[in-house]
Amino acid sequence: MSGLDLPQSVEREMIAGSISRLLADTPRPGWRDLADAIGLAGLTAPEAAGGFGGGPIEIAVAMAELGPALAGADWLSHAAATLLIARLAPDHAVLPDLAGGMRRAAIVCSASCTAMPVVEGGAVHGSALLVAGAAEADMALIADAGGIVLVADHAKVEQRHRIMHDGSVTADLGFALRAGDGESLADGIDARRQAEWIADLILAARCAEAVGLMQRMVADSAGYMGQRRQFGAQIGSFQALRHRAADMQLALMKAAALTELAVIAVDRDGIDRARAVSAACVEVADAVRIVGEGAVQIHGAMGLTEELSLGAQFKRALSIAANFGSRAGHLARYAEAAA
Repeated sequence: MSGLDLPQSVEREMIAGSISRLLADTPRPGWRDLADAIGLAGLTAPEAAGGFGGGPIEIAVAMAELGPALAGADWLSHAAATLLIARLAPDHAVLPDLAGGMRRAAIVCSASCTAMPVVEGGAVHGSALLVAGAAEADMALIADAGGIVLVADHAKVEQRHRIMHDGSVTADLGFALRAGDGESLADGIDARRQAEWIADLILAARCAEAVGLMQRMVADSAGYMGQRRQFGAQIGSFQALRHRAADMQLALMKAAALTELAVIAVDRDGIDRARAVSAACVEVADAVRIVGEGAVQIHGAMGLTEELSLGAQFKRALSIAANFGSRAGHLARYAEAAA
């Protein structure tokens, strides 16, 4: 199971174990591997639709395991969209196809893109920029304070794909939908509440992904320190590197602890959710730089080469931190929630 100290259950141990076994045989799994080999497409779909019925904790467990394999970005978008559809319309006709992996969904919300379209009265217009997981999706679920709209026909949406610095693929989506072109699942106060909740879910899940990445970077660095020799001694005996490794481990432990609190807060959807999620985002962003830079320094010049997975993992971790949004915004949100 992942290093996150989340409430345990037999089902969650099965999720982590299934992903771990898949990664042992397929280090960089694609969508079909996740959907067909271990049924991960249906993790958040209701059991009645052929899914697992999982929620935020199950998503976090999966993201921590998928993180080091750089396989979580697209899957998270699908899992979040499926979960929100299930919350709003448990008997929706698209859920069996989403659960079986025959169709893929992408969530369009404040945490999954850098700019949002305008949703008003069931109509959607404008652009969503750099939407994670949308490049290969068959449908889009737009979750905005103005309304939650499912666009099941992706042909109605203009797309432009972008390859990001960390190797993930996002999409710019253009909308010009009138009321009725998409299916309205919520509006008013309920839409605002659900949009805020799903955004916090994605932020907490990305924190879990980053923790999984950092755990691997710390473990690989410790192993390298025990193998690499310079000046006739293992570099693990050098005090400066031992101190650096200790700083990395401390940063990871703090980030993991706050991520656990954030995931549980999202799962319970209590009054502490905003405070817990913003605290985790700030702490994880700090830890990513401490752990990543420390791992690169310990590995030396080869730390950023394609020969090692460390370089790609560090890039992904930095991308996650950048996508948390403004640090000042999270600090202000924390202060407001704590008042």
